[in-house]
Amino acid sequence: MRQILTYILLLMVAVSCAVAKPVAGNNTVEVRYVTETVHDTAVVELPVVIERNVTLDTTSHLENAYAKSEAVVSAGVLRHSLQTKPVKLPVAVEKKIIYRDSIRTQEIVVPETVEVEKPLTFWQKVKLKIGGIAIVMTLLFGLYVSLKLYLNHNLFIT
Repeated sequence: MRQILTYILLLMVAVSCAVAKPVAGNNTVEVRYVTETVHDTAVVELPVVIERNVTLDTTSHLENAYAKSEAVVSAGVLRHSLQTKPVKLPVAVEKKIIYRDSIRTQEIVVPETVEVEKPLTFWQKVKLKIGGIAIVMTLLFGLYVSLKLYLNHNLFIT
């Protein structure tokens, strides 16, 4: 019976002591995507193209913003040329821009200093010191009893 009480006492001492851990803060990350359509103007350059045509007809001359055409009759033959002008043509373009924005929030636990109304009395200080000494003494006693049982009775060997 005494051995069982010793083991229970050792278990109580081992389980009852714990270190206080501070509460961890919460971390959250929020990611937002914003899509924006930008209307822009791109410039397209037309290539210079020259075409010639020979036919039996009258003379003519045509010209617009993009091309120039001339037709000339010589010796009964019509010579016709078409030449494009080097023009930069604006073209409307839509471009989608995606913005990625992440917001990280972290809660931080700020320790607060608590003011004590009055200092500890002599008797309270003595009780605090005796409590620490009592725990050490109990552990040493438990170690002593465990070693004695192990060496004398070989209870731990099966």
